[in-house]
Amino acid sequence: MRVTATKLRQNVYAILDEVLEKGIPVEVERKGRILKIVPERKKDIWERLAALPEVVVGDPKDLESLEVKWLDHWREPQNLADLERISRTRKARETRKRKPR
Repeated sequence: MRVTATKLRQNVYAILDEVLEKGIPVEVERKGRILKIVPERKKDIWERLAALPEVVVGDPKDLESLEVKWLDHWREPQNLADLERISRTRKARETRKRKPR
């Protein structure tokens, strides 16, 4: 539907309600140009997902042949050793602080 700015001003609430109810955009003519009043369309769940280029797209069976050397990337033993070292250092500092001089 196309209306003039004057008609929009006279019936602004009725026109806006119609756009919301029917979902049909309204074109407003003003100074030789067209403006549109369009109801916001909510994105569905698939449109809201962020793009993940590192995700494999394809047949899951193709992943069976994929060889991943996860032990090369697994750092849990190193992380545990680092935590143990930090814990020993803190205990040693606390022990030194407690001793009267």
